[in-house]
Amino acid sequence: IAAAVDIWARGPAALPPPRQPRTPVLPVEGERNVLITSALPYVNNVPHLGNIIGCVLSADTFARYCRLRNWNTLFVCGTDEYGTATETRALEEGLSPQELCDRYHAVHADVYAWFRISFDHFGRTTTPQQTRIAQDIFQRLLARGFLLQDTLEQLRCESCGRYLADRFVEGTCPFCGYAEARGDQCDKCGKLINAVELKNPQCKLCRGTPAAMPTQHLFLDLPKLEGRLEAWLERTWAAGDWTANARHITRTWLRDGLKPRCITRDLAWGTPVPLDGFRDKVFYVWFDAPIGYLSITANYTDQWERWWKNPQQ
Repeated sequence: IAAAVDIWARGPAALPPPRQPRTPVLPVEGERNVLITSALPYVNNVPHLGNIIGCVLSADTFARYCRLRNWNTLFVCGTDEYGTATETRALEEGLSPQELCDRYHAVHADVYAWFRISFDHFGRTTTPQQTRIAQDIFQRLLARGFLLQDTLEQLRCESCGRYLADRFVEGTCPFCGYAEARGDQCDKCGKLINAVELKNPQCKLCRGTPAAMPTQHLFLDLPKLEGRLEAWLERTWAAGDWTANARHITRTWLRDGLKPRCITRDLAWGTPVPLDGFRDKVFYVWFDAPIGYLSITANYTDQWERWWKNPQQ
């Protein structure tokens, strides 16, 4: 603060010369290097003011501050394009999922450009780089024993010839009796639902009656990491960088012990699973989407690992 007051009193002539932008922006030895991302906005609709405020505006403000400080700054973002919600919206609009993503990615890019959000690169998750990096991370997890297989009961529609993701099922809520509950949540009572728990389930695609059938899926073996995670959390919490809310949520997850987390889905729209016996499945969007930060950077520069695998800078 004292330095800022001093420079303010001496006027603009006391400021250091502005950094000349490089393309691409890469970490520089001996300088402060700052990588900034925003939460990837979901692509199945037109962004509104809440998306701007809650998703990109704070990061943009910080990026502008960093550049004013002459810190070497890279600000990346992009649209999150896989998942059931995209497939559902595409069916509603009579488009393929790729056509829907192409349409709304352009809309998002135009809106953020109109607001002058200062991205160095605004990309998307439906790219060959995303497939390559996500599948590489999957193969590394598999080789190190952090994945397991298990059987789930899932609703299957024989008329459509497919297992139904949660949002492709409607039925009667088992808790409150609401007749139009979704396969993941009841909008009336707010409770989370497993689709196989619905009474009188219906396929949203053909209005047929699906039946519960077993299907094999892959899971992250989170219990195997629990001890190492708790030790790491204690060290990072001691540093004082976590908000009280973030600590509370994390402790809540750990309190009852971590459970295996399913990372595959019986869908057509998503990053393919590169493993025999599972090649008709795709990765669950919450396994896939966070990797979008890496792949979007990789689409910006083939030297992306200098940002993401470079903790010393």
